Amino acid sequence: MPPVVDHVPTDDEVVFLTYDDGAERDPRFIELVRERRLPVSMFLTDSVVGPGYAHFARLRAVGASLQNHTLDHRALRGLPYAGQRAEICGQQRKLQARFGVRPHLFRPPYGTYDTTTLRAAADCGIAAVVLWRVTLEGDGHLTYTRGAHRLAPGDIVSVPSGEAPSLSLAERTTRLLGELEERGLRVGRLEDHVRQVSPSGGTPSGGVRGRGRSGRSGGLGAAAAQRRSPRPRSAAHTRTKNAPHRRRAAGNWHSA
Repeated sequence: MPPVVDHVPTDDEVVFLTYDDGAERDPRFIELVRERRLPVSMFLTDSVVGPGYAHFARLRAVGASLQNHTLDHRALRGLPYAGQRAEICGQQRKLQARFGVRPHLFRPPYGTYDTTTLRAAADCGIAAVVLWRVTLEGDGHLTYTRGAHRLAPGDIVSVPSGEAPSLSLAERTTRLLGELEERGLRVGRLEDHVRQVSPSGGTPSGGVRGRGRSGRSGGLGAAAAQRRSPRPRSAAHTRTKNAPHRRRAAGNWHSA
């Protein structure tokens, strides 16, 4: 089973910037990534990106990596193996056909998954399932799923696609970069650091764990799942309107 990570133990003074879905296509963000040489990770959903793959080709050309966020942004937990594999492997094939690469990292929609998800991800060639400890909200503020409410080395920051965010993607990222500089941190390449996590989910210094933003207790496939209704975010997500909000992932996640 691939490890599940929301934070990567590291001695480097780095955090990892990850961007979800592909709904926001801010041309100024491309320039920011190019100018600052930011090794960001873009977790793409095919049904959300739609005709926008050219935008992500430009991002990839300036140093961004393209990773898997499923074909249709379905909540995977509880689906049969065939359905989960189709969502994950299908997007692997899409990205390979368009860009000639097969992603090694996968983020499950809404942060929810079960052991079937991990098995399907492994069979699709995924090396790690990536969650998050920190969220960069649409207004530029940071929220935390667990632990201290401050950025720390090894944190994975998720930047969701928001509904009419008050700040553009470039503006939010620029504000975050300022905070990183104040704390003596820089942006690291997530793929390079995740390789240090063993296939069993442990590391030389201990296991990797995470939890959803709700902070509820529970394990994989816990009955404490979701009780909050989703906030619709774009027409591309209407087919998942009954799924939990992506930032309301339930339960504690532990290394698999």
